[in-house]
Amino acid sequence: MLPCNSALPTREKEIGVRILIVEDDREAASYIRKGLRESGHVADHAGDGEEGLEMARAAEYDVLVVDRMMPRMDGLSMVAALRADDDRTPVLILSALGEVDDRVEGLKAGGDDYLVKPYAFAELLARVEALARRRDPDTVRTKLVVGDLEMDLLARTVVREGEDILLQPREFRLLEFLMKHSGQVVTRTMLLEKVWDYHFDPQTNVIDVHISRLRSKIDKPFPRSLLHTVRGAGYRLQA
Repeated sequence: MLPCNSALPTREKEIGVRILIVEDDREAASYIRKGLRESGHVADHAGDGEEGLEMARAAEYDVLVVDRMMPRMDGLSMVAALRADDDRTPVLILSALGEVDDRVEGLKAGGDDYLVKPYAFAELLARVEALARRRDPDTVRTKLVVGDLEMDLLARTVVREGEDILLQPREFRLLEFLMKHSGQVVTRTMLLEKVWDYHFDPQTNVIDVHISRLRSKIDKPFPRSLLHTVRGAGYRLQA
């Protein structure tokens, strides 16, 4: 069931939260994953409880978002198995079952929070970030800084040398990705997949056009350039 509404360091600490979504409804999982990614986080997806258990055991996640009713292994059984392994990763349980007894059962199985469907994505995001802060207060970062360029992920603002820079939504997303990978070469393929959600080359100059527009806003009015073209490889944002 769909909700009702729609990593790499720039300093010493990792940006964003690494989240595992365990949800058999692929459309709902895609919706959650897209929203989390747009909020600056990294999200993986497992399609059922057994796959989720394997992925949670194989990698380190900051938060697990687990649907209660799933084939092969239900969400509560999956969480109970992790707790039996002494895995203390915070878990947000999603369920259409919202009675008090249902919530209590979910928390007793090892869940840290319980969200009833349908829900607003903004509430899911707030709960995920609250669980991440509970585990590590420094995990969630809401500001990116490269040199004198600053981006506020919550206010959706960009400032350089104290001057506000107005960006279109796609330009903001492009700059956000570049800032999260500052100092590294970002390829065209990476940009197509992560910024445009293309998993193929559309054979257009869409990247060149947006990079040019971005340069005119974040670099042209200032004495030093931050956005560089790496010939034959891609682009690099570097102070």
